[in-house]
Amino acid sequence: QVQLVESGGGLVQAGGSLRLSCAASGRAFSGYTMGWFRQAPGEEREFVAGINWNSGSLYSTDSVKGRFTISRDNAKNTMYLQMNSLKPEDTALYYCAATRTWSVPRSPSGYDYWGQGTQVTVSS
Repeated sequence: QVQLVESGGGLVQAGGSLRLSCAASGRAFSGYTMGWFRQAPGEEREFVAGINWNSGSLYSTDSVKGRFTISRDNAKNTMYLQMNSLKPEDTALYYCAATRTWSVPRSPSGYDYWGQGTQVTVSS
């Protein structure tokens, strides 16, 4: 089992940047495929990006490609999401998630463990 804690959210103006972190504790972090999701009020939880154990597979939705970068540091048991050129439509509660599968699931149902989320608000 792994416990996940997100941090780094906040209020930022459009065009600004934030870096989210997801700290993991518990069993070997390096063995987990990780993902970032976001959920705006009244919307479904949306896949943002995912990364497998050796950073060999990286995915992101079209809406964030070229602006967001996912990475992980297995030595620090931490995953990151660097978000640049933020837009008001990026406003959401951002969650990190973990799964033991080799591939990167895009569906929330593909993940077994979740953090509590960190709020990102982008003002226009």
